[in-house]
Amino acid sequence: MRLGFPAKVLGRGGVLKDYDSRRWQSGPHLRVSLGYLNTIIDYLAEECITMYRISSNVAPYITHPELPQFHNQIEECAEDLAHLGTRARRLGLRLSMHPNHYTVLNSPVERVYEGAVRDLLFHGAFMDALGLGPEAVVVVHGGGVFGDKQLAMERFAARYERLPEQTRRRLVLENDEKSYSVQDVCEIHRLCGIPLVLDTLHHRTNNPGELSNREAAHVVIPTWPQGVRPKIHYSSARQEDRSITRRDRATGERITSVAAALRFQHADWVDTDEFAAFLADAAPLAFDVMVEAKRKDLAMLRLRSDLRERGIEVK
Repeated sequence: MRLGFPAKVLGRGGVLKDYDSRRWQSGPHLRVSLGYLNTIIDYLAEECITMYRISSNVAPYITHPELPQFHNQIEECAEDLAHLGTRARRLGLRLSMHPNHYTVLNSPVERVYEGAVRDLLFHGAFMDALGLGPEAVVVVHGGGVFGDKQLAMERFAARYERLPEQTRRRLVLENDEKSYSVQDVCEIHRLCGIPLVLDTLHHRTNNPGELSNREAAHVVIPTWPQGVRPKIHYSSARQEDRSITRRDRATGERITSVAAALRFQHADWVDTDEFAAFLADAAPLAFDVMVEAKRKDLAMLRLRSDLRERGIEVK
C-alpha cells in the first residue's frame, strides 16, 4: 500500500513551492512549475514517498478564456513534461490531480459547464503529456444538486460520457461532505461507469444510508477497472476548537472568538488507531491512500512510521 499527500510540502521547512503562483501580468509559466515539481520529486525520493498529488494550479491561467497567451503551455513544455514523467515512472511514483471546487461538470449554467470541460481537458492532457499509466487519475466531485439531485446525477453522467475518451479515462469520482454521499456516487457509477474514490471523512459527515466503513469500502473500491489499483482519501476529523477573527463593521476592531471544529474539517494528523481499524474493515481489498491531513507530508510520514511499528507494511 502506498501512502501519499497533496500538493504543498511542509518538510524542508515548508520552503518548497508546488507551482508558479505569480499573477498573469508577471508571465507565470508551467515551465517554472515543473522546476518546482522536480525539486519536490527529489524530496519524495529522499523520503521514499511513492504517491503525490500535483497542484491543479501547475499551469497558470491555461484554461482562462480571455488569456490565450497561456493556452499552449503543455505544448511549449512537452520535453520537460516527458522528462518529469520518466522520472516519476522510474521512481514508481503514483501521481494524481484534483481540480478545484469550481470545476462543476453538472452545472445547468452553460458558462460554468464549458469552464469545467476546459479544465478537465487540461488535466487529462497534462497527465498524458507526462506519459503516465492509468493509475494517474484526476479526482472530481459530483457538483451541485440544483434542486433536483436525480436530474443533476443524470446530467453529470451524460456529460461525463460526452467527454473525449482520453479525458474520460483519467477521471474518478469522489463522495463529498454535503451533496453526494457514497450511495449517490454509486448511482452515478451505475449510470456511466466512472470509477469511485472513497473519502472517509466525507463519508463520516455525509452518510444518510448509515453505511459502515466496511460497507462503503466494499461498494466503492471494486468500481475500478481490473488491473488499475484503486486509491482512497483518508483523514481524521479535527477535534480542537477553531479561532474566528472578524472585523466589527461599526468600530473596525478585529474581534477573535472561539468555536467548535466543524465536523468536516481535517485534523493536523491522522489517528493511527482509527486508520488501522479502517484497514481491518476494508480487508482484503487492496488500495493506495492519499492522506489529507493539515500537516501534509509530515502527517503522512508520521502515519507511515506508526504503521510500520505495528507491522503494517506501507510504502
